Amino acid sequence: MNNLKELKESIIKYVEQLDEEKVIELSRAAIDEGIEPLALLEIINEGMNRVGKLYEQKDYFIADLIVAGLIFREVLTLDKMKAHFQNDCKKRMGKVVLGTVKGDIHDIGKDIFKGMLETNGFEVIDLGVDTPKEVFIESVEKEKPDIVGLSGALTYTIESMREVVNGFIEVGLRNQVKIIIGANHINEDICKYIGADGFANDASIGTKVCLGWMKRINKQGEANDEKSGIC
Repeated sequence: MNNLKELKESIIKYVEQLDEEKVIELSRAAIDEGIEPLALLEIINEGMNRVGKLYEQKDYFIADLIVAGLIFREVLTLDKMKAHFQNDCKKRMGKVVLGTVKGDIHDIGKDIFKGMLETNGFEVIDLGVDTPKEVFIESVEKEKPDIVGLSGALTYTIESMREVVNGFIEVGLRNQVKIIIGANHINEDICKYIGADGFANDASIGTKVCLGWMKRINKQGEANDEKSGIC
């Protein structure tokens, strides 16, 4: 147990230090030691959160966030990770339309959320960045997803997110989807103002919220909603 605990702490530390070689090496070792792939992603995500905090403190820059995102993607490409999720995700949990809203071109958080959703069995339609409400509406009409994810790293995107939700109301789509919003600055009050169903400050919590919703939709059991993620 101590070895696994030390291994976990080392992975988090090296993600925080953006040491891709050590993260990959230790991630392989973690899987060989019996750590489940989803548990490994939780560990990586914890390191990513530390990178995000360093960025907020201006100790890291946008280039460092990009490197962290690349490390996350590299972990997903490990043979044992791919094998696990290819076998485990034949039964799809649901479909998510995901995008960074109009006025914002940040995609690191969105891409990490997308990766965690896909590894948990979701089909994700990624609309990219700077996405206007019209594109979200068109995609929901075409794809008929279960969930819509709105991402926005900048505080002024609160209004863009609200525009998307209001757009769904105007065309009669609001009751057909669950809406989750994601960013570090989002809280319950902002979530209610926007009109979303839930929010997340990191990809792991967001994924759990979506899984909880799908359990209810698919009647697979009572969802264990994250208290901090439901508006």
